[in-house]
Amino acid sequence: MRIDDDLQRNLTRWRRHLHQNPELSFEEHETSAFVCEKLAEMGVSFVAGVGKTGVVATLSCGSGPSVGLRADMDALPIHETTNLPYASRREGVMHACGHDGHTTSLLGAALLLKADPSWAGTIHLVFQPAEEKIGGSLSMINDGLFSRFPMDRVFAFHNWPGLEAGTVMVHSGPVMASATRIDITLHGHAAHAAMPHLSRDPIVAAGHLLIALQTVVSRNMDPFKSAVVSIGMMQAGHVINQIAQSATLGGTLRAHDEHVRDQLEEGVRRIVEGVAQTYGVEAECRLTRGSTVTVNSADGTRIAVDACHMAGIPVRDDLDPSMAGEDFSWFLKNKPGALVWIGNGPVSPGRELHSSSYDFNDEILPASCTWLASVAKASLRDQAPVKGSER
Repeated sequence: MRIDDDLQRNLTRWRRHLHQNPELSFEEHETSAFVCEKLAEMGVSFVAGVGKTGVVATLSCGSGPSVGLRADMDALPIHETTNLPYASRREGVMHACGHDGHTTSLLGAALLLKADPSWAGTIHLVFQPAEEKIGGSLSMINDGLFSRFPMDRVFAFHNWPGLEAGTVMVHSGPVMASATRIDITLHGHAAHAAMPHLSRDPIVAAGHLLIALQTVVSRNMDPFKSAVVSIGMMQAGHVINQIAQSATLGGTLRAHDEHVRDQLEEGVRRIVEGVAQTYGVEAECRLTRGSTVTVNSADGTRIAVDACHMAGIPVRDDLDPSMAGEDFSWFLKNKPGALVWIGNGPVSPGRELHSSSYDFNDEILPASCTWLASVAKASLRDQAPVKGSER
């Protein structure tokens, strides 16, 4: 079966329906129901409610090895500004990362695989909640994903703006970074703005802390190791003529190596304590680990490339890994496999991932659906027993 014009139109309609009806992490009730409805129409068996709002569908053809394919379903708390006819109907919520396209692609792969008699084994289609919130993969794993739905390998893709539309980028080793959330509160002593000597100013301390945190990478990390510390939020005070009682900072730290992550976290804590002591304020520093490093296994990388060749899809291997985090990392921590990028086409400023103007490119649905189906078949064939030999 191939993606003909009729199927392309159907998939586009599904994708735009999902785009119009986005749901936040662990709130994907309508999205899950839509997935279940389409799977039922295809005659594909499924289990709903895995890891709260996740869905796992299963295709089997004879006996043999097993493989998992994963798509994420959740949206982001962003107000959409695309002005598209199928823009989000939910104020302050939108699919700004293309998960609507990921979900549609896995449904399309199910159609392709169901109509294809050339494979043998078991394929589990994992529709995951809460990738953006970071926790949906662990929720499914803790709900027995790999014991209830055994899979020898697992694969996924993320749409990638700036990469040629429909081209697959396959990394060997790290693909995406680990992510740790930073929450810092500095408690000082409020006073009149005209009497700063009576205060312990948390805003001044926060300003020095903001600059000092940049030395965690520039003066503490091996320059040949990837590392980023970013503060994306600062809040303090309510009026202009008062020195505030407290100040808060929030951000993330990211790395492609878990040892580097440990060093970053230690450096942040040390600098927070030092700045607080210097300026006479009290500090709370909470570092919350999210995703781990997303690392493609050697065999997963090879099979991901083989799938491209099987399907006639252009493939590249020359782009650097991203410092963004990916919840699929926990799947790859438990099972070998790979996460690839599939090009979404050219990107203009303000239309990147997590932008209020972002939109998944429906023209890449044939490539994304076909790659998912092909990588499942390639994995099953790679693990199939060789006649006359033992494994």
